[in-house]
Amino acid sequence: MSKSRANLVLIGLLALSCASAKGPEPAANAPEAKRTILDRHDQNGVPGKEIVLGTAEFPKGAAIGWHTHSGDEAGYVMRGNLILKTRGQPDRALKAGDYFFNARGAVHSLEAAPDGEGGAVVSTWVVDKGKPLAEPVQ
Repeated sequence: MSKSRANLVLIGLLALSCASAKGPEPAANAPEAKRTILDRHDQNGVPGKEIVLGTAEFPKGAAIGWHTHSGDEAGYVMRGNLILKTRGQPDRALKAGDYFFNARGAVHSLEAAPDGEGGAVVSTWVVDKGKPLAEPVQ
């Protein structure tokens, strides 16, 4: 094999490995998780901060993709089995009654466990007022 052909093969293999390193893309017909904001209030005595209370429902196969928050999130699994993924940490299996915490800026995602029927969480965020609750991340 010529040197230029070998280089092309190497470049192709590198491109393929980089494309697959980010993980599989969600299926186009996968069910969507439904977020619902229940309440939000200015944080008393802390200008520029607000407290947000909300839920997320995960039908079987649903996921909320990688994202961050401009503040801390404390959550509780109300029902079902879910997987919390946080970049740089092992995946964490969650079941009804478990709680979780995502620190400000932590890149994370939450999805229905592949062998379960979905689930639901309730979360409280203390975030920067006026910013989106969640910012998508690749």
